[in-house]
Amino acid sequence: MASISGYDSSSLGVLFSSLNRNNTTSSLLGGGSDLLGINYSDYATIRNGSYFKLLSAYYSKSDSTDSTTKVSPSISTAKDDAKTLTRIESAAESTEKSLSKLTATGKDSVFNKVEKTAEDGTKTQEYDRDAIYKAVKSYVDDYNSLLDRADDSKTKSILRAANSLKSNARANEKMLEKAGITVDADGRLSVDEKSFEKADMDKLKSLFTTHGSYATQTNVDLLKIASNAKSEAAKANTYSKNGMYTYNYSTGDLYNSGI
Repeated sequence: MASISGYDSSSLGVLFSSLNRNNTTSSLLGGGSDLLGINYSDYATIRNGSYFKLLSAYYSKSDSTDSTTKVSPSISTAKDDAKTLTRIESAAESTEKSLSKLTATGKDSVFNKVEKTAEDGTKTQEYDRDAIYKAVKSYVDDYNSLLDRADDSKTKSILRAANSLKSNARANEKMLEKAGITVDADGRLSVDEKSFEKADMDKLKSLFTTHGSYATQTNVDLLKIASNAKSEAAKANTYSKNGMYTYNYSTGDLYNSGI
């Protein structure tokens, strides 16, 4: 005899003729199963529409939740846009690099004395003022450029570190002036080449190469600025709801939800 999914036509006939009756017998809907192995209690639930109502209620709630909970187009918790933060990070790294030329010791130190010969042939060991001036000028330019960049920031950790840079410069103002570097009221630096020729190179060397000196704290602040800018930039770079990468800072809650 032909069969469908393991059941013969006679068995299937019994099943469907039973489902078509208005008053189903207890043997079919009493929660048990006949020889076909089908639970008629579950089948009756489907037949009278209860299962359909349950599914409708479930998906209705799901659709409602999806419509009231929306991710904002661009999620970011940074207070500065990524371009501003990248500029700050780059400026901090450049300043740290120029500072390292003044803090280097040993054979790489810019303060290593060189042999110079006077007009009368006398040879002496002196500081290479031209090389030192170039290193100081490079540092001063990078330092001031960094402060200009940091002033554009709205990130508190960056502003604190920048203010620490200025405070450190003002705290060492007298020593820096003796070394040929002037500090203004805002903590920015300047160096005059002619005045630098008369500067005390020993004091300048001490400011940049002695542990715990001006350069030590300056380096700490530079590392903080670069690190904080990098950290904030990671928050500013986000994905939009369409999967597009964006550099724009977006204020507001992470989620706009009706829940």
